[in-house]
Amino acid sequence: MNKSMAVHKSAVQLFRYGVVGIASNLAGYLLFLLITYIGVEPKIAMTLLYAAGATAGFFGNRRWAFAHEGALLEAGTRYVIAHLFGYMINFFILLTFVDVLGYSHQKVQAVAIIVVAGFLFVVFKYFVFSKKQSCKEGHE
Repeated sequence: MNKSMAVHKSAVQLFRYGVVGIASNLAGYLLFLLITYIGVEPKIAMTLLYAAGATAGFFGNRRWAFAHEGALLEAGTRYVIAHLFGYMINFFILLTFVDVLGYSHQKVQAVAIIVVAGFLFVVFKYFVFSKKQSCKEGHE
């Protein structure tokens, strides 16, 4: 694949990842605002919603955004690992900027979603749903 085709493929993947992410993260963020409004602590709210959003996003990202055709179990395992790191990033952003520095959890979580989304795109592309991983799975 030449460089132009690789850039185009990455742009399509990023667009599709964005569509899946915007839909799931907008719904998750609105739920975050609602449940923190009724009194749930922000890190607990994020924990509950993170797991639900990650689960919902797996199938859209696997099949549509990255067109992954490798083994479901292996991709699912890598996806969980990626999200564990994404969760830790999100948790420590909230811990640092809300609990330590005193910023608004609403604003901090909005920024954290973007930071984690950028991290996850790279990890999904090169680790979770990569063509290289699909080829390895096919030869086992």
